[in-house]
Amino acid sequence: MNSLTSNSRKTHVLCLCFVLLLSVPRPAVSEGPAWKDPSPHRVSFVAVEQGVKLEVLDWGGSGRPVVLLAGGGNTAHVFDGFAPKLAANYHVYGITRRGFGASGYAPADDFSKRLGEDLLAVIDSLKLSHPVLIGHSIAGTEMSWMANNHPGRVAGLIYLDAGYWYAFDNGKGATFAAIEALHAPQHPPPESSDLASFSAVIKYCERVEGFSCVEAELRQQSEANPDGTVGAERQFPGNSMFMKLLKSGTKYETIPAPALFVFANPHSLGAWVDRSTDPTVQSAANAYYAGLESLTTKQENAIKSGLPKARVVTLPNANHFVFLSNEADTLREVRAFVAGLH
Repeated sequence: MNSLTSNSRKTHVLCLCFVLLLSVPRPAVSEGPAWKDPSPHRVSFVAVEQGVKLEVLDWGGSGRPVVLLAGGGNTAHVFDGFAPKLAANYHVYGITRRGFGASGYAPADDFSKRLGEDLLAVIDSLKLSHPVLIGHSIAGTEMSWMANNHPGRVAGLIYLDAGYWYAFDNGKGATFAAIEALHAPQHPPPESSDLASFSAVIKYCERVEGFSCVEAELRQQSEANPDGTVGAERQFPGNSMFMKLLKSGTKYETIPAPALFVFANPHSLGAWVDRSTDPTVQSAANAYYAGLESLTTKQENAIKSGLPKARVVTLPNANHFVFLSNEADTLREVRAFVAGLH
């Protein structure tokens, strides 16, 4: 597992290096005037409490409403490439949670409840009737809160590598301590040439991960310097939420709503591992793969036994960002699941 507190450039630039738990914390940015987000969304803000407004992206589309929830550290812009493909069948929205990107922030005593209530407030504000929630990574906790507290408000839940103990825990699956004990080899850091522009970062991502980063998300995460190079990173004020959620968030032992769980198993650490000739890297990767595959399989089996009506799908050798590394597979599973909902 990559360090949850790492501030190194090599993990922050990619926004793709958390293999299991979270996407890397990254800052909101000042975008140069020459760049415009090409994704066809409208941006609005919804007040969820005094002084806190959340960014909402609306990609349009017709049919059943679908709400996309990003993983920890990311914003809704991480779905800028994925969402328009869903909009061919559904009306698609995305929410940037409090404390990240353009969304406001205020602390809370119970973040599980607070983030769930934020989600409900946005659904109410948009007047969405029985939306399907699609969440990546730590967004599993918000979806499980909704299912357990307002099951009649949602049509279904889709967990994109988001079905770990913070989303479902009946005592038979993977634990935070077991995952934290794993150690993955670190990505090769970018050279200065890889930070010459956001396009260069994307090429670096393709070389290291094997698929493209989302430029709009990278621009949410790092400043754009006047000369076009990738500038400083910022720490989001919401970063402090996640360790609390991982260690002591609400425990959900049931999901009283139709649910699809998509797991990357075994996980991919990126194309760079396959190309590496360093025996130390290969040895560390093999040990990490074996441990993580065992724990992920344990969590899958816990869901299958504890939630017999849920659908569990395994995507071998997918990245934690399954909707980027395995977009076609993810779209197929989402559409099949939604088609079967009432």
